[in-house]
Amino acid sequence: MARILEKKLLRRPDVFSYKLSAPLISRKARPGQFVIIRLHENGERIPLSLADINPEEGTISLIVMAVGKTTTEMSHLKAGDDVLDLCGPLGNATHIEQVGKVILVGGGFGVAPLYPIARAFKAAGSEVVCIMGARSQDLLIYEREMEALCDRVIVTTDDGSKGMKGLVTTALKNELEQNGAGLVLTVGPAIMMKSVSETTRPLGVKTIVSLNPIMVDGTGMCGGCRVSVGGETLFACTDGPEFDGHLVDWDVLMTRQKKYATEQKESFESWRKKHAGALVE
Repeated sequence: MARILEKKLLRRPDVFSYKLSAPLISRKARPGQFVIIRLHENGERIPLSLADINPEEGTISLIVMAVGKTTTEMSHLKAGDDVLDLCGPLGNATHIEQVGKVILVGGGFGVAPLYPIARAFKAAGSEVVCIMGARSQDLLIYEREMEALCDRVIVTTDDGSKGMKGLVTTALKNELEQNGAGLVLTVGPAIMMKSVSETTRPLGVKTIVSLNPIMVDGTGMCGGCRVSVGGETLFACTDGPEFDGHLVDWDVLMTRQKKYATEQKESFESWRKKHAGALVE
């Protein structure tokens, strides 16, 4: 059992930050890893990326967007509440080394897991540039946190309400052509990570993608996160979650990502009808 110490609304109406007491996990966790959380005895297990790790406090931080049954259910919890199970750290940590310059590309709330990764690359002596994108200014998160940590932050919005108007890939291509980089690492929706990988491929820049969005069980037992990487079948949760973006078969991945969409929708609708009177804080 783990206690929620702090809850913050990062973006209305559905993105929340949670700080949880997890002394053992915080001592072992590394940037790029994730945890499995189960809210109660009848709850499902879901993987969540680590948005921060603080071994001194004995805490970890998670960013949750209320889009399905369990994440919406979690959005009703508050500081002082307990979650039944918190398992981790899981997955392989990001390989951190001095790469000269690393560009971190985050889409939506995928920026949050890049925060501890940025801190680690900075500590290793690398120049860190963050490119973050969202549909509009009000959907951006972690902008101030990344500005305080990175050498430069480039903001893009689809509607031009803040920063550069357009996609993160346009900003990425410009940055690479003008200034280069030793590594690109991206976290966000699968279609965005695919586009980032296709942007860097002709330029020959090593690109690492985090395949957390396809994970289900998180321990390799369900097989739901099978991915084809360089023609080899691997599990995103146990072999990853990070892979070479130029070797991932993105068409297979995105088809598999939709495999349980009907069941997920039915489960969410059933839960929502049962809890129709509940309100998200």
